[in-house]
Amino acid sequence: MKKYILVALIIGSGKTFAQLPDDALRYSWYSVNGTARNMAVGGVMGSLGGDITATYVNPAGLGFYKTGEFVFTPAFLLNNTKSDFREVSTKEKKNALSLGPMGWVLGFANKYKPKKSSAISIAFNQTTSFSGRIHYAGLNNYSSFSEQFAEEFAKSNYTIDEVLNTNSPLPYSAAIALFTYLIDTVSVGGVTQVKAAPEYILDAGQALQQDFFKTTKGGIYEFAVAYAQNRDDKWFWGATLGIPLINYSSNTSFTETDTSSNASNSFKSFTYNDEFKTLGTGFNGKLGIIYRPKDYIRLGFAVHTPSFLALTDTRTTTLSTTLENPVGSYSTSSTQFTNNQLGEAKYSQTAPWKAMVSASYVFREVENVKKQRGFISADVEYVNHKGSRFSSQNEVPTSSEINYYQALNNVVKDNYKGAFNFRVGGELKFNTIMGRLGFAYYGKPYTDPAFKASQMLLSGGLGYRNKGFFIDLTYAHKIIKDVNFPYRLQDRLNTYATINQQQGNIVASVGVKF
Repeated sequence: MKKYILVALIIGSGKTFAQLPDDALRYSWYSVNGTARNMAVGGVMGSLGGDITATYVNPAGLGFYKTGEFVFTPAFLLNNTKSDFREVSTKEKKNALSLGPMGWVLGFANKYKPKKSSAISIAFNQTTSFSGRIHYAGLNNYSSFSEQFAEEFAKSNYTIDEVLNTNSPLPYSAAIALFTYLIDTVSVGGVTQVKAAPEYILDAGQALQQDFFKTTKGGIYEFAVAYAQNRDDKWFWGATLGIPLINYSSNTSFTETDTSSNASNSFKSFTYNDEFKTLGTGFNGKLGIIYRPKDYIRLGFAVHTPSFLALTDTRTTTLSTTLENPVGSYSTSSTQFTNNQLGEAKYSQTAPWKAMVSASYVFREVENVKKQRGFISADVEYVNHKGSRFSSQNEVPTSSEINYYQALNNVVKDNYKGAFNFRVGGELKFNTIMGRLGFAYYGKPYTDPAFKASQMLLSGGLGYRNKGFFIDLTYAHKIIKDVNFPYRLQDRLNTYATINQQQGNIVASVGVKF
């Protein structure tokens, strides 16, 4: 397995802290969230059109509207997560309310040229939910969570007094570890080294009991305005301006305990807690075309620009340590080293671009949709996950900031790759009732072949349409395989947990045409 490099450069004052490579995936590796109709057919919308979800996938699909529509989409998520760590399995559950697209589509038919029309869309959507809970635990005789703090301090060139002052450059990690004696300096052969207390357990060939618990919530919400035109019922084009709103928060707890019977080997236990939140906003664009060479065939192409985000992270960490030799218990918070202020970091992030091609076959494609009997459609999408980039928000960034973000961006390029996603779905109409099925697969974003990661979606639903009123109900079952790192070290391979998540999504859409 390839070594996963951690950037440990420190920038700015005690109120700043480093982003991690994981942050690059948070805003790019997720499945489409659409109306119940769209979710039932696997999220396919690259060439299909006729749904407000086209605002977020291929805005050219709005060109099929010639009347108005309002839609509202509540949803409920059922999260079941199994984590495997050090040959031990753990299960967790966390359910949450969610929200699909809601808003208006206004279609404008041309009185004098019936084969020409235009449409605008004003929509709001929770494009992805961050709601989740991960828990895993196991015995580790290879490495300790605390070693990352020892590495950081050893390579920082700061003195203990500099780190432990009220404006510490390392308030969330090395400072609290030094204050609680989780790490300390020792003399080995006349050479001063930095050592973590749990390393004495590992040096003796004993194992540490490790316990990781993380709860996340929030989501990416996007307000969007789109415009589309229909030319001769053959060419459709559209454009969307999106304003993503980021709201992510996490609570992480990590506990490490001595499992040996030796009561005088320096270390007994520690518990580390990290309260983290990201808020921000930005903008992006989506462009698309759909070509209908025959009445029953639709071909689509769309491209999404990167999302340009201005983000603010806030953070507080606490640490409690119990030692055996000398005997003592110590605890502190990062606020002790930030003048009692909540930690804050402001930066910019560019989420990656994506492009897709699509094709649809509509059975009995006629202008009167009541006579249509169904469709089958497929999308192929490429997402450039390695294209995520971080940068400073300062007008004149310092040299340390420039070096840090260059190093972080290189880590992103080295550890992530572009991935292909596939979606396919279909619908059959029985007068006012519709039945739908769908499937989607989202490819692995990691370059390391040892990491098994993917997302698969299986979905089905029913719809009812009559006299301008419609209601759709869908169940979409997502199977997610991923990896999670409790910590990362620079001088050795990193231990990680494999995550298997089963997520049920119950989606309902209610709408009216006017």
